Amino acid sequence: MRKIADAVGAFLMMDMAHISGLVAASVVANPFEYCDIVTTTTHKSLRGPRGGMIFFKKDPILGVDLESAINNAVFPGLQGGPHNHTIGGLAVCLKHDKSPDFKAYQNKVVSNCRALANRLMELGYKLVSGGTDNHLVLVDLRPLVSSAFTLFFLSFNRKYQLGHANVHVSQ
Repeated sequence: MRKIADAVGAFLMMDMAHISGLVAASVVANPFEYCDIVTTTTHKSLRGPRGGMIFFKKDPILGVDLESAINNAVFPGLQGGPHNHTIGGLAVCLKHDKSPDFKAYQNKVVSNCRALANRLMELGYKLVSGGTDNHLVLVDLRPLVSSAFTLFFLSFNRKYQLGHANVHVSQ
């Protein structure tokens, strides 16, 4: 992704809201060495108070001062007065996220998710990715949903996935 962004003169941005706790615990790859901008929530796998964070490279990228651009976009238009109780809660959360207990917890989450994915496959469910490397499992329920909708005379709009026979990818 970094090579593609560089080749076409684009920023590389990642939203790691769902995996930020796994990143903090070094369970999955760290996006900061590759991305110009990284965003996340603080209340999902980081286990903190509801909020968000935006990280960006300090040096200008492609002639753009990201710090000024992002700060001017966020304040005062999108963000007003600080919620000090949330900031304090986030500080406690981030300190805890550096602990061995947090890393062990995140590793256990991934281990449990892999066990769930394996059991679902043993039971005959098809997983979209064939397994999991994090805390998410995407089960392909299209045949079941299609049958249920037909049974109840419901029509629906199908969203196709890459690799499906009905999807054409132009070269």
